[in-house]
Amino acid sequence: MKSFKVVLSSMIIALIFSSAVVKGQSEYFGNWPAGSSPKELGKRLAENWAKRGFEFETGRRQFLIYPEVCTWYGALNVAEYSKDKDLQARLKTKFDRFLTTEGAKNISPAEHVDYRVIGIVPLEIFQQTKEKRYLDFGKDLADKQWMKPTPDGITHEARYWIDDMYMITAVQMQAFRSTKDKIYLERAAKTMVAYLDKLQQPNGLFYHAPDSLFFWGRGNGWQAAGMTELLLELPKDHPLRPRIVKGYDLMMNSLLKYQAENGLWRQLMDMPESWVETSGTGMFAFAFITGVKKGWLDKKKFGPAARKAWLGLAKHINADGNVTEVCVGTNKGFSVQYYMDRARATGDLHGQAAALWSAMALLR
Repeated sequence: MKSFKVVLSSMIIALIFSSAVVKGQSEYFGNWPAGSSPKELGKRLAENWAKRGFEFETGRRQFLIYPEVCTWYGALNVAEYSKDKDLQARLKTKFDRFLTTEGAKNISPAEHVDYRVIGIVPLEIFQQTKEKRYLDFGKDLADKQWMKPTPDGITHEARYWIDDMYMITAVQMQAFRSTKDKIYLERAAKTMVAYLDKLQQPNGLFYHAPDSLFFWGRGNGWQAAGMTELLLELPKDHPLRPRIVKGYDLMMNSLLKYQAENGLWRQLMDMPESWVETSGTGMFAFAFITGVKKGWLDKKKFGPAARKAWLGLAKHINADGNVTEVCVGTNKGFSVQYYMDRARATGDLHGQAAALWSAMALLR
């Protein structure tokens, strides 16, 4: 009887804690104004991707490229969390061409982070279907990234551009989720610490690269999203977690200072005269929403900012599921004017991906 009472008491405490968590989340992540719910907009964004062709089909490029797979990854998660079996099936089938000899020609063999990250999609499909051919495809890309590690144990593909901290981290985390092999955790954690030490500044933000000393919005977004993906999997007792949490906390608190009144962040984050930009905003929203939900961030401090970010972003998703005010693909720059003059596009996949990640974080 005593044992039963102990178990019952533990169950009651767990239920009370669970209810408090749900209540705290719904306070900021529920009761959405008409037209702004993550399920509705996530579906619209995911269907937008499901219907799109590939850029290599237009002759614009030869290979499948990272904005396409980052969007695809978000769409697959939104479909799963929404329990949309039809959409899941269509997103899975869309990848099958690359499993053929002919389709494989559109997968780049280059030793580059922008192409290794392609593995996140087949690995996500494997997690949803348990079909080994997707595991083999994605794991191969994750392992090839470490074929020639540097003496300090990180990939030779590291360029020390902040973009890398999503590209590298995402594929290694997906490989870990798919295999439970901790080698993928170690790879990502060591690389993340190296980038934190090299690129994060005292104000919590990150330079684009060691020779590109600008706080570019989407670049910082890649970093925020990469740290978030890693912290979702890195055990609390991992020796490198405190260093990564320190960098994450410093950045998250800094982001609060730079968020505009409309909930968005700017193309050059520390310059009020710069234009508000949606792809970076979507990535920061993903980090905030996840941090609040997981208890890494104080809900009273970050919950309102996370909600404001999503609602601000929602206003930039049009009826066709295209995100507006997206900075186009951007190399590292060497002047303020370079970043300020970047074109603003509607439907650019950098923005589509980030908005889908925000939706998947809210639906998760």
